[in-house]
Amino acid sequence: MAKDVIIALDFSGYDEVISFLDRFTGRKPYVKIGMELYYSCGPRIVEELKKRGHSIFLDLKLHDIPNTVRKSMKVLAGLGVDMCNVHASGTIPMMEAALEGLEEGRQGKRPLLIAVTQLTSTSQEIMERDLLIDKPIDEVVSHYAMNAKTAGLDGIVCSPLESEKVHKTCGEKFLTVTPGIRFAGSETQDQKRIMTPEKARQAGSDYIVVGRPITAADDPVEAYNRCINEFLSIKI
Repeated sequence: MAKDVIIALDFSGYDEVISFLDRFTGRKPYVKIGMELYYSCGPRIVEELKKRGHSIFLDLKLHDIPNTVRKSMKVLAGLGVDMCNVHASGTIPMMEAALEGLEEGRQGKRPLLIAVTQLTSTSQEIMERDLLIDKPIDEVVSHYAMNAKTAGLDGIVCSPLESEKVHKTCGEKFLTVTPGIRFAGSETQDQKRIMTPEKARQAGSDYIVVGRPITAADDPVEAYNRCINEFLSIKI
């Protein structure tokens, strides 16, 4: 069942983010803080957006030895974010350690923890050539998803093209958070495995992450409303 549209705040500075979000008068969209913004602003941007009432997906994709990831997640849990992630390729012990860190550092409800499977910029050809993985990409994603479920995680990041198969493999309650969303007829940029918001809903995505189709739109609020309409079937 579809849950929400998450706006990827792919900006480099604090003022730019606040100016952008101020356009959404009286509304508090779910937002994603990625590496560029977090490395630029640090915890301050998380604290400010939480004060403003936004749910936050902190997208830092941790991938290191289990002990380092556990300690890092303990720190991030203290920020009060709603969702965070690791790379599934870090192995089951690393994902288990990440979950332990979130439990140790949480203040109230534990943030959702999801694992990145294969980036939506990765094609079958690139995966085989650069990563030496010769299995079909949907099979690789499903295997990583099962590893994440075994580790106790709440879900994965995957292309919307793989959502349906992941739910069949891991169950309907196992979340699929899917970037690679584009409106029909728009440019794909560096994304390889993409889908429209409506098709993502039909495929079973629980959350869609939408960046440039909203942030680079002439009217970001209208573009966000269009996503809500297509993905959640809610007219705004």
